[in-house]
Amino acid sequence: MADMKKEQERDELHRAIWAIADELRGAVDGWDFKNYVLGTMFYRYISENICNYINSGEHEAGNTDFDYAKMPDEEAEVAREDLVQEKGFFILPSELFCNVCAKASADENLNETLESVFRHIEESAKGSESEGNFEGLFDDFDVNSNKLGATVAKRNEKLVKLLHGVADMNLGNVKDHDIDAFGDAYEYLMTMYASNAGKSGGEFFTPADVSELLTRLGTVGKTEVNKVYDPACGSGSLLLKAVKVLGHDAVRNGFYGQEINITTYNLCRINMFLHDIDFDKFNIACEDTLTAPKHWDDEPFELIVSNPPYSIKWAGEDNPLLINDPRFAPAGVLAPKSKADLAFIMHSLSWLAANGTAAIVCFPGVLYRGGAEKKIRQYLIDNNFIDCVIQLPSNLFYGTSIATCIMVLKKNKTDNKTLFIDASKECVKVTTNNKLTPENIHRVVDTFANRTETAHFSHLASYEEIKNQEYNLSVSTYVEAEDTREKIDIAQLNAEIAQIVAREQKLREAIDLIVKEIEGSHK
Repeated sequence: MADMKKEQERDELHRAIWAIADELRGAVDGWDFKNYVLGTMFYRYISENICNYINSGEHEAGNTDFDYAKMPDEEAEVAREDLVQEKGFFILPSELFCNVCAKASADENLNETLESVFRHIEESAKGSESEGNFEGLFDDFDVNSNKLGATVAKRNEKLVKLLHGVADMNLGNVKDHDIDAFGDAYEYLMTMYASNAGKSGGEFFTPADVSELLTRLGTVGKTEVNKVYDPACGSGSLLLKAVKVLGHDAVRNGFYGQEINITTYNLCRINMFLHDIDFDKFNIACEDTLTAPKHWDDEPFELIVSNPPYSIKWAGEDNPLLINDPRFAPAGVLAPKSKADLAFIMHSLSWLAANGTAAIVCFPGVLYRGGAEKKIRQYLIDNNFIDCVIQLPSNLFYGTSIATCIMVLKKNKTDNKTLFIDASKECVKVTTNNKLTPENIHRVVDTFANRTETAHFSHLASYEEIKNQEYNLSVSTYVEAEDTREKIDIAQLNAEIAQIVAREQKLREAIDLIVKEIEGSHK
């Protein structure tokens, strides 16, 4: 019952937050405007976070009236070095969200005020261990953008609304981890922006139900993992699912990801902070994973979860170095230049720990197309790396209706078989999209964990079987779809026809008699 109430409160909070966020944007496209709302939320979060950290230390020491927000800047300056070491950043009292917000309406130069505050926060981390996590973090928060208004006055008017709007979001106390309100609200807003933005937003975003399924598949039988990695991490929602599924301290050595789009990369780092992941616990890089991977020193990873972009172009054979790259060389062939899907698979396999699991969303074509892709599939099957292939329902993602698949990779399988699961019907319809319910997720994960065979749902295929199918890995090749047409019993049908014919004969005879009688009476 308490859970229901909490869920209800959460829904109400989310609706209120979306109402504020949606009202703030006005004429700006939601997908473009999200950087402002999420950036402001982040500014509020780290302000409250550092404030609480300092205040609780002072209160414990008996200084119960202490409030960092009211302290003069020059006195606070003394603590800068220690705070940067402990928290990764430093904010002067006058530059805290609450103080800037309080003066915002009267500040004619609010755009400049915010610009210098953001610059100071980023600069506070320079030269320290956290520099990479803060560098360029506010780049997408352009206070002078025409999107906010045509004149400085109009832009400042919008910035005032933005600060007050985020201040009005009921996000509770940073110290109270129970609801994880900031991280939770962030995920919710990203979902809302992506679902309202159609194609532009959808491609960067993995819905929560799919993230949950991937993470549960990747953590079967585990209560903790060393590290979690996503080679195409987007805004980081998949990386953070491990916290939700396993618990906050169950990812022992941190979160690693790489993202090619700089705006999304900034959102990902913000997402880490909002989920209370300390600066020394995450390492997100911005660069092309396939040609310039940034985590050679951090691999192997025990959990890899990813939803890479479908069938994008990549350098492939045009780059002579790639065929000798230790990630791609083992297959003896590179993924086609026009379809990088299997390059992401090979990259992930290469960086997977011996005791680890990788669960990756795939475009269905990679499972059956010929040419180089077939050779890579043959390499994966011959070396027994593919644990399971799952066919998902269509319409799970924003911006594409394609029915995708999940490939699960392992390096230490105990059998030489591959499980195929047809989960194409495991969903419920919500407005125009399909959604996986907790029951759907449980059924798939349970079948996967026990390697169960169920008619029309799952099949455990032997190596020979797959070889005989010429390494085609489409689920429909191995799991026969249920025939839902009405079955007809021919013998019974024939008996019924015979009865009808016999009855017809009797009727004819009876009619003949009547006709005879009528004719007789007329004579």
